[in-house]
Amino acid sequence: MKKTKNMTEKEKMLKGLPYDASDKEIRKLFFLCKDKIEKYNKTSYRQPKLREKILRKLFNSVGKNIYIEPFFYCDYGINISVGDNVYLNTNCVFLDCAQIKIGNNVLFGPGVHIYTAYHSTNPKERFINNKIIDIAKSVSIGNNVWIGGNVTILPGVTIVDNVTIGAGSVVTKNISANTIVAGNSAKVLKKVYNSNV
Repeated sequence: MKKTKNMTEKEKMLKGLPYDASDKEIRKLFFLCKDKIEKYNKTSYRQPKLREKILRKLFNSVGKNIYIEPFFYCDYGINISVGDNVYLNTNCVFLDCAQIKIGNNVLFGPGVHIYTAYHSTNPKERFINNKIIDIAKSVSIGNNVWIGGNVTILPGVTIVDNVTIGAGSVVTKNISANTIVAGNSAKVLKKVYNSNV
């Protein structure tokens, strides 16, 4: 077991170890994010420069041509990295307790949820000293990916390049490149071979 005695709760969170989400440093980051999210969700589609400015302050890194439809929600923002030409339709939720990395040319349908946070399946480990104990695993999405509406991506998942995920799917495992997947749990329906991609 990894030694955690001298680690902050934030360090534990980012290393995928059980952590106390009520920690003061973590809560401060959480509320800073919520302030930025509130501003973003109040913007108009006629304010693209203001939206971009807020996103660049909110996320760890932001590429070119990013468009996120309000309402959008995330936990911290600082753990999200987004490449070029990324579009998120309305009501997407990214629980970024661990890193969420998104490549270039990625499309998200409405209501896509990405979860990096989860809890132990052992009920005794979910609350310690009346504090909720969380765990987080990063999520990575490659280039040229289309994620349909109301897809849920669970902690620790890696989605490689040139993938299409059907609407309503629940992605519980890694997805290899050049595939179309759908279902609950999402399964490969077809391999895609396109030399132009």
